[in-house]
Amino acid sequence: MSTPKLTNEIVAAAIAGFEQQKRQIDTQIAELRAWLSGASTEPAAAPGQPIKRGRRKMSAATRKAMADGQRRRWAAAKGAATAPEAPAKLKRKLSTAGRKAIVAALKKRWAAKRAAE
Repeated sequence: MSTPKLTNEIVAAAIAGFEQQKRQIDTQIAELRAWLSGASTEPAAAPGQPIKRGRRKMSAATRKAMADGQRRRWAAAKGAATAPEAPAKLKRKLSTAGRKAIVAALKKRWAAKRAAE
């Protein structure tokens, strides 16, 4: 009879299973101790595990008020922090004479290229 080889996955699964059994046993022990002392049967939070809390529920009006307040704070912070901006540069326009000069240069260039072929 051959013995199966223990792979890392099998060992990890075994550890996870034993830890789950340990948590169940700890919960049952806590319930029994609470029953003996007459306290609540709710399991106490494990010392190593963080306590999960639900999300706070807020009304739509409260969320709106908070958002408005944040917008006001941002506006005040941005208004105080911004330096006066330089005037925007005007866009340059191409004159008709400049456009004609460019067109003439391109025509001359293409004519030279065609002549070279």
